[in-house]
Amino acid sequence: MAWDEWNQLKENAAQKGNTAMRLNRVPDSDGPSGPPPGGDLAVDQQDLAAVGDAAYRLFDRLGRQGRDAWSASQTAAQGLRTQGFALGDALDHVQERWEAQLKTLLDACAHVSNHMDFTQGAHAGDEHYIYGTVSSIATLDAGFTERTQR
Repeated sequence: MAWDEWNQLKENAAQKGNTAMRLNRVPDSDGPSGPPPGGDLAVDQQDLAAVGDAAYRLFDRLGRQGRDAWSASQTAAQGLRTQGFALGDALDHVQERWEAQLKTLLDACAHVSNHMDFTQGAHAGDEHYIYGTVSSIATLDAGFTERTQR
């Protein structure tokens, strides 16, 4: 686009007068579209247990096997350094980065596993509703119904 063409476009836009910001969006529809009220995500205790269990198994296996190459890598790095190869320092650097990333991943797995355990316990008494999980309001309602029928 040439400079003259750009100036012409700016001038045309200025002549239209409306320089306020406008956002494009989808027009509102008349009928119900989208998820039902309360969302459409439903999770049961088995789902939470499976996620927590997978995170724990990954944590356990990474903790045991994630450092298998550490000793051999350190020995190789020291041997290369001793012989004057710069690759020894590079290998040591890679091993340090691996250890840092491994610790981060182990922390994340532990966090997920612990959070799933906590969530399971915190929501153990929740009732399941067709569109998701709701609190125990139905139990309170049943109590009111009993009292009013006496």
